[in-house]
Amino acid sequence: MSAEKHDQYLAEWETRQEIAESMIPIIGKMYRANGVVLKIYGRTLINASPVTLLKLHRYVRQFEKVELSIHDSFKVLTALQAMKLGPVRIDLGILVTQFNHDTSNLAIEDFLAKKLGEGIRQVQEQSNAAPKDIVLYGFGRIGRLLARLLIERTGSGNKMRLRAIVVRKGGDNDLQKRASLLRRDSVHGSFKGTIKVDEENNTIMANGNLIQVIYASHPKEIDYTQYGIENALIVDNTGIRRDEAQLSEHFLANGATKALLTAPGKDVKNIVFGVNTDDIKPEDKIISAASCTTNAITPTLKAVNDEFGIIKGHVETVHSYTNDQNLIDNYHKGERRGRAAALNMVITETGAAKAVSKALPELEGKLTGNAIRVPTPNVSMAILNLSLKKETDKRALNSFLRETALHSSMREQIDFTTSTEIVSTDLVGARKACTIDSRATIATGDSCVLYLWYDNEFGYSCQVIRIMQKMAGLDFPSLPAKN
Repeated sequence: MSAEKHDQYLAEWETRQEIAESMIPIIGKMYRANGVVLKIYGRTLINASPVTLLKLHRYVRQFEKVELSIHDSFKVLTALQAMKLGPVRIDLGILVTQFNHDTSNLAIEDFLAKKLGEGIRQVQEQSNAAPKDIVLYGFGRIGRLLARLLIERTGSGNKMRLRAIVVRKGGDNDLQKRASLLRRDSVHGSFKGTIKVDEENNTIMANGNLIQVIYASHPKEIDYTQYGIENALIVDNTGIRRDEAQLSEHFLANGATKALLTAPGKDVKNIVFGVNTDDIKPEDKIISAASCTTNAITPTLKAVNDEFGIIKGHVETVHSYTNDQNLIDNYHKGERRGRAAALNMVITETGAAKAVSKALPELEGKLTGNAIRVPTPNVSMAILNLSLKKETDKRALNSFLRETALHSSMREQIDFTTSTEIVSTDLVGARKACTIDSRATIATGDSCVLYLWYDNEFGYSCQVIRIMQKMAGLDFPSLPAKN
């Protein structure tokens, strides 16, 4: 490469970086002041760096590298900023692509009014809704990630407020330890912001959010209203209560009106957001967010079943070890789970395959499943071995799945990669329920094998947040609608 060519590329990069830097404060302000969540083909722009923003402008079309123009994105973004928006999810990438392919020669303002008009009217009707009080009952891996996700939404446009966490007291320095676990995470990194502890009042202040820490061993011991908490949605992260009768115990606490279980429920609605979201009704008081694996596999299974038909299948999960396994060999009531988690691959059971039918009844009795726990702390993989009604091949199947990830109503749940080098640590912090590894896809005739990566902690927590919004009556649309 000549020096002249090198200087040209460098100048172009600096120009694009300057534009990205000017976009960051606009994205942040629209999010915090108005609750507008901006994305590029399903990937969030919230808290993104300029370089990350530039990387997100790259996507794959028919297995070719295609890059969105940061200049076009800036043009659309500034036009969106001028509109009166309320809480809404807007895919900037899709809008840019549609605008560039629009043949009506509309001005950008008229184009956006045409594309977003009905959705914006719906948003404006809901934007005056009162904020919903949230209580995290249990503060383990999922509870702390939910806290981070709720705290990052701080601002006048936020309609869900983390008001309290409920735990059993572990010792004299319990509050400091809880705050430290929120502040530092060996897998997900440091908390982005400031945390202060008030031991006299049992509160944690995180990025301006005052969070009451309540010590209790049973919901009946709690009166949320004494902390100014009313009509709260209780998010149960303990996994102790699984059926309707047990989860109803949360309503013995004054101030609690709804409960969400972050584990599979036994006789309550199991929701996989993006698949059976419409099953959540305003009158529902108790909902289950199913499991991380069920959330990872169900969206892809629905897409494949709708397009090709599934006769039968087997799901094998290669799952990171969890806290219910032993660090070193010791007694465990479960088979094999007593063996050292960080030293062994451990065959165990999973109910995820059967649980799929709770969100996708048409697959009832068609799936079997098993699991292998492996010595990694986070990010798992589901391998779907499916017999199909309609024949296909690798290229056609991958092309369909890529379009599903980019353009379908499940684009918030399904991601797609063509990387030949991707490994599990690359998916730490992934916000989608799963990422399809297209290079590993096998498809011959009427059978296929799909490999789905998923952050079994963070990706699942993002799905839980989406259900929380729906239960809180904050069902803001994703715009533009399916292309």
